[in-house]
Amino acid sequence: MSSSRQAVLLAVSAALGVARAGYLSSGYGGFGGISPAALNYAAAPLSPLAAPYHGSAYHAAPVYAAGPAAYHGPDYYAHPKYAFNYGVNDPHTGDHKSQWEERDGDVVKGEYSLVEPDGSIRTVSYTADGHNGFNAVVTKSGKAVHPPPVHAHSAHGAALHVPVPLPLQHYEAAYPAY
Repeated sequence: MSSSRQAVLLAVSAALGVARAGYLSSGYGGFGGISPAALNYAAAPLSPLAAPYHGSAYHAAPVYAAGPAAYHGPDYYAHPKYAFNYGVNDPHTGDHKSQWEERDGDVVKGEYSLVEPDGSIRTVSYTADGHNGFNAVVTKSGKAVHPPPVHAHSAHGAALHVPVPLPLQHYEAAYPAY
């Protein structure tokens, strides 16, 4: 291969390599014709085809790629461990409930209780871990108390008329016939 053909091949290869690597940009990135990708790469080594060419001296481009800054934020892979508890005892609203929970690594244990509308207390004890999954045991304590039915009367002593809902009628949906 003649030296002029080698020079043309080298020039075409270099142009394609520069275009493919993103070293040229339209100038809109604020780098004056150098793309941001060019700032993160070192110069490529010379190929053996470039050795016979003696037109100008080759100078490697400076390397701008700085290593990432050291991260000093929270360690998201730290061993998780916590414990909490709370309780509400409001006689005005009748809101009575409590909960506690603790975690050590992948094991979570806890319990919560609340007063049901019928007056009984529901208690849920639970555990969760990577081997057994989530397990809950629900217990009810206390006696369910249902209030007696209330019969409404008017001020004149006559029973009030309470409207009774009518039974629902069944309607066939109208679907188009195809």
